[in-house]
Amino acid sequence: QVQLVESGGGLVQAGGSLRLSCAASGRTFSNYAMGWFRQAPGKEREFVAAISWSDGSTYYADSVKGRFTISRDNAKNTVYLQMNNLKPEDTAVYYCAADPTGWATSLESTYHYWGQGAQVTVSS
Repeated sequence: QVQLVESGGGLVQAGGSLRLSCAASGRTFSNYAMGWFRQAPGKEREFVAAISWSDGSTYYADSVKGRFTISRDNAKNTVYLQMNNLKPEDTAVYYCAADPTGWATSLESTYHYWGQGAQVTVSS
C-alpha cells in the first residue's frame, strides 16, 4: 500500500508559477513510476506528466510540454510538478498517482494509488 498526499496548490494569476508536491509513504517509493493527472470541472481526468523510477525518464502531455516539469526525490519520497507560465485552462484539481510497473505512462489504469487532489486555480 502506498499513501500519497499532495500539497502546494492555490490561486495564481495567468503567467505565474506554482509547484505541487506529492509525499509518499508505505511501500518502496523508488520502485514506482509517478504521474500527475488533472480534472477540470465538467471534464474527464486527463494525464499531465509522468516520471519513471529507474532512469528518471519523463513524459508530458502536449498541452503542458515546455511549461511543466516533473521531478522526484527518492530520498524524500516526494515527486514534484513545477508549473510555469500557467494559463486559465490549467485550472483543475491535480492528482498524483503511483504506478507499480515503474514505467512512465499516461494510462490511468496502470496507476494503483492516488492522492486526494490539490486545487489549482489560474485567474485571467
